[in-house]
Amino acid sequence: MNKSKRLFPKSKGSFRRRLPPIGSGDRIDYRNMSLISRFISEQGKILSRRVNRVTLKQQRLITIAIKQARILSLLPFLNNEKQFERSESTPRTTSLRTRKK
Repeated sequence: MNKSKRLFPKSKGSFRRRLPPIGSGDRIDYRNMSLISRFISEQGKILSRRVNRVTLKQQRLITIAIKQARILSLLPFLNNEKQFERSESTPRTTSLRTRKK
């Protein structure tokens, strides 16, 4: 196909390159909580590599560091703040069936 007949011509404008989330001086370590906390969701899940925009090697190191921090109880396994709020507001009944004698 000829370049002049393309349906979607390439844009000739400049694009802004995003800075990598991990700088060259940052060490990926379980003790570096400020770095690790950027790669965890509000629910406590590890964010994917696509969302983080990191390389495969960096993502592996981040995952290992997060798991080590969880084992050493520097990070929680789950973030259960919303669960506690919901359970207090709804009372539960202890028995639903009545026995016949």
